[in-house]
Amino acid sequence: MEISEDASAIVEPPDPEVLEIDPTCRYIRYREVIGKGAFKTVYMGFDEVDGIEVAWNQVRIDDLLQSPDCLERLHSEVRLLKSLKHNNIIKFYNSWIDDKNKTINIITEMFTSGSLRQYRKKHRTVYMKAVKCWARQILTGLIYLHSQEPPIIHRDIKCDNSFSNGNHGEVKIGDLGLATVMEKANANSVIGTPEFMAPEIYDENYNELADIYSFGKCMLEMVTFEYPYCECRNSAQIYKKVSSGIKPASLSKVKDPEVMKFIEKCVLPASERLSAKEFLMDSFLQVNGLAMNIPLLLPDIVMPEEGSFGDRCLMSEGPPNSRNRPMSMDLDEDNNLPIVTCTSSNNSGSQCIEVSRAKRGNFFVLKGEENDENSVSLILRIVDESGRVRNIHFLFYQEGDTASKFIAELIDILLVNLLPSWKTDVTIDHLMHPQGKQSESVSHSLSSDYVPRSDDEVNSTVVATTRDQKAEELGSFQEEDERLKVELEKIEELYSEEKGRSENGDEKEIL
Repeated sequence: MEISEDASAIVEPPDPEVLEIDPTCRYIRYREVIGKGAFKTVYMGFDEVDGIEVAWNQVRIDDLLQSPDCLERLHSEVRLLKSLKHNNIIKFYNSWIDDKNKTINIITEMFTSGSLRQYRKKHRTVYMKAVKCWARQILTGLIYLHSQEPPIIHRDIKCDNSFSNGNHGEVKIGDLGLATVMEKANANSVIGTPEFMAPEIYDENYNELADIYSFGKCMLEMVTFEYPYCECRNSAQIYKKVSSGIKPASLSKVKDPEVMKFIEKCVLPASERLSAKEFLMDSFLQVNGLAMNIPLLLPDIVMPEEGSFGDRCLMSEGPPNSRNRPMSMDLDEDNNLPIVTCTSSNNSGSQCIEVSRAKRGNFFVLKGEENDENSVSLILRIVDESGRVRNIHFLFYQEGDTASKFIAELIDILLVNLLPSWKTDVTIDHLMHPQGKQSESVSHSLSSDYVPRSDDEVNSTVVATTRDQKAEELGSFQEEDERLKVELEKIEELYSEEKGRSENGDEKEIL
């Protein structure tokens, strides 16, 4: 279908989800409701000119006529939004009265994550850095409102009236229905949400610093997930506590002394309270010097070269980090003896074997569990002297897979724990701890049930792996050896027989 500049020239079947189109034929209203208040319902809308989603706010006139105060607030909000343009104030696009349907319609920008209260309750664990970022944005919006001529007081700052685009951490002030333009030095209307109202509002003598008090209570809500004074049953009890200087119970739940100090500075008496601009410069909100402000270095995914594992292998490589290196006592590098541990997988409950070994200043950890009757899932973790980590994830198939001598030793130690009938490709007797450092599972697997290869078999295997000496030093995998394929076929047959006995209840326990 061709796109025309004249939208009216496009004839399309009606969309059942589209309920309404604005008089300019630019905005459409969908059936989906994204928010609802006492008088206002917010629908998902779409701007067909700019191709963006918008919020279609709709209020029924009959409902407003029953409450003249609400009508005045709505008119005030529209008037203010039309005049305000700031990155931290909700954007206004258009408004009109629909006489036929008796509704007032307001188009504003849409926030993907809803209110800051909703967003915070959904994501309950965040760093203080994120909370500070939200606080700075709210303060920046307040600075803009308070710097107007004459100043604008919001009078209802709270998380419910701050909105978030969570995909990039954006927060904006909205719901200016209670905002007022200070045409004289002090305002005198008792209005707002009781839990967030400054004591001077109850005294009917306040200025823009009342918003700072509300901002402090908003900060309290962000860190405790509770409305201030939620222990009170009604507005009269809240008023009594606020006017008496009694702090909300939720303040005692703030464990960070710096957060506590900042909130208490916000709710000081009006004569001692700082402005929004001064609070924005407070040391508490500065995060540039924090270590956590530096992007974390995470492993990069590296696609392996084509080789014996093909597309069954995935590698990640991380930056050097001294914390990645294990303690020297964990691995006996002098004796070059691996450590074997046996655990249960959290996901499948199957047995999980881990083999750790040090060699030439590098540390190797091979972790694996039986994937199915034909394969084992393996993760090889290699940490070099600088602390750089490489994690190699791959499936090890009994038929057709092999590795360099050093890696084969790790694999063999692990597989004799997972598979009782496994025959090693290389000699591993010299890798066993003489004084019981090796796990019981290894000694069990190497007991009478384990049939070692003859000297001729071992010697022929060593000859076959001589070609891989260089690959051993580089810590890389080599291509499959045809001779080992034949032996692995025999292993597969033995493994199948072992599985058959298991089904008949004859399989021996794997420790």
